[in-house]
Amino acid sequence: MTTGTNHPAHTAEDVRAAVARARSAGRSWAALGARERRAALLRWKRALAARADEFAQVIASETGKPVHDARAVVLLTLVHLDWAARNARRVLGRRRVPSGLLSVHQRATLAYRPLGVIGVIGPWNYPLYTPMGSIGYALAAGNAVVFKPSELTPGVGALLARSLGEALPDHADLLQAVTGPGSTGAALAGAEGPSGVDKVAFTGSPGTARKVAAACAATLTPLLAECGGKDAVLVAADADLDAAADAIVWGAMGNAGQTCAGVERVYAVESVHEALCSRIVSRARALTPGEAYGPLTLSSQLDVVERHVKQALVDGATARLGGPDALRAPVLGPVVLSGVPEDSPAVTEETFGPVVVVNPVRDMDEAVERGD
Repeated sequence: MTTGTNHPAHTAEDVRAAVARARSAGRSWAALGARERRAALLRWKRALAARADEFAQVIASETGKPVHDARAVVLLTLVHLDWAARNARRVLGRRRVPSGLLSVHQRATLAYRPLGVIGVIGPWNYPLYTPMGSIGYALAAGNAVVFKPSELTPGVGALLARSLGEALPDHADLLQAVTGPGSTGAALAGAEGPSGVDKVAFTGSPGTARKVAAACAATLTPLLAECGGKDAVLVAADADLDAAADAIVWGAMGNAGQTCAGVERVYAVESVHEALCSRIVSRARALTPGEAYGPLTLSSQLDVVERHVKQALVDGATARLGGPDALRAPVLGPVVLSGVPEDSPAVTEETFGPVVVVNPVRDMDEAVERGD
């Protein structure tokens, strides 16, 4: 899964140079008023929308997503950018605050100033939408950005930075992209000495987040980290089971399960558990892998998925659909498990594949306790 385009492996020196360019461009950007930044970002949004098919093709070629999935990623990206542009003034505008008893005859106001340059390290599973959740908001607040995309999706990052420069030529260096392996991201976070960024926003695995946090700590650089999850759906006895099944299959199987906020666990009250399982299996069986969702982008993730499914069955779980035989790379078949012990890896660890565990519980109190 590649575009066939070569991208440079930027060094720590390259990263510092990109930060310097961004900081220079950021001065005039920060000096603009909120209205001017809003107008500029909405202009960029319109340019992105006009190039939606181009972005979708790059995303699909680098991740293996079906093109319709990639287009959805672009649309979600536009929503992020639109909200940031339209709401920055309301959220960050100067406002009066209580002055306190000792200053009762004085007026106090609160205002926000841009930090400067924000380093954004993005993931490969949603390589445009997820980082825009940091890039768009940082820009709307008056900052410049240096974006390090995943080494699996460098083309998306390069195209994004280029698109801003083309849409906003007066601010062409405001968004810089640096590409390369993990060492490039480490350099941005400060692992090889200060990179010059004023804050880092990271999305990825908890293991990598710890390394980024350690690098940021060395220079006391603030860090915002969004890591993995093991999200649960709770289904009550009076739930609409058809709607629940639709939501569960969409949340568990979309993007081949490669979603940090996807559905990996379901706790259903015993009286509806069997009926819910039947509906989930029926819907999951109707999916066509390769059309409904794409392959595992990171081939090594197959080992994790296989281990979780096989261990769950050893631990006494039942495969309602699929099983180890369904896990054939690169596009895995959907797997629905039930009766998985709570200490099994399929329940305790992030699977990041098209696998969902549907376990019965006595009541919603137990569902809340287990789903916490």
